[in-house]
Amino acid sequence: MARVAAIQMASGPNVSANLLEAARLVGMAVDGGANLVVLPENFAIMGMSETDKIDIREPDGNGPIQEFLAQQAAKHGVWLVGGTIPLVADQKDKVRAACLLFDEAGNRIARYDKIHLFDVSLDEGEEKYDESQTIEHGKNVVVIDTPFGKLGLAVCYDLRFPEQFRHMLERGMELVVVPSAFTAITGRAHWEVLVRARAIENLCYVIAAAQGGYHVNGRETHGDSMIVDPWGVVLDRLPRGSGIVSAEIDEERLVNTRRNFPAIAHRKLSCGEVG
Repeated sequence: MARVAAIQMASGPNVSANLLEAARLVGMAVDGGANLVVLPENFAIMGMSETDKIDIREPDGNGPIQEFLAQQAAKHGVWLVGGTIPLVADQKDKVRAACLLFDEAGNRIARYDKIHLFDVSLDEGEEKYDESQTIEHGKNVVVIDTPFGKLGLAVCYDLRFPEQFRHMLERGMELVVVPSAFTAITGRAHWEVLVRARAIENLCYVIAAAQGGYHVNGRETHGDSMIVDPWGVVLDRLPRGSGIVSAEIDEERLVNTRRNFPAIAHRKLSCGEVG
């Protein structure tokens, strides 16, 4: 069995400070025995404005945030999911919200660009988000072979679109990471329900690493990072603040659950392709 960890942060506008905190928490996770560590969405920056991330965007494969992730993975000999970081997009005034996976030697193994963008108004319009103004959506579902099983990559708002997880399942997905920054409002209402539902309906492990707390820009995120098993059991969780949650990934339990409760084999419908 392998041990996985999800990191929870309350990132701010100072990239250097965020990276120091991320390094501290990665170290804690590794000291606790983690072989796979997952950082939250926007771990490197939660800016004072939505355009701040454009100012620090990096070209694919080169830049201080990507170097930090590779170095942390190699330093600790751990697989590391780099939450999301802003990478150069096709449109010059936007970024890609990229989730990067590094192996224990610091090699980048996979990149997933967030597909579903959070363009919503909350609480009668008092709280509004329009990610598509600064983020260019991705198009490709990603599942990658790892020592821990076939790993799917998803980000935050993707949780609300079960067809994306079905596409990953069709590619053999056994566990999925979901770096997130759910708002306090949506998190209280839906976070746990969505995380556990994606685990239950796909009979897979879900590792959900979240932003959790009050941010310098005035935003409040829900937190409640958790790891959920294929039966929907919450193995560990952290309601608020910076810290880690960890649990063991039991491949035998996953295989037995899917064999004894073969809901996946009972499906009668299939999803169309993501475009």
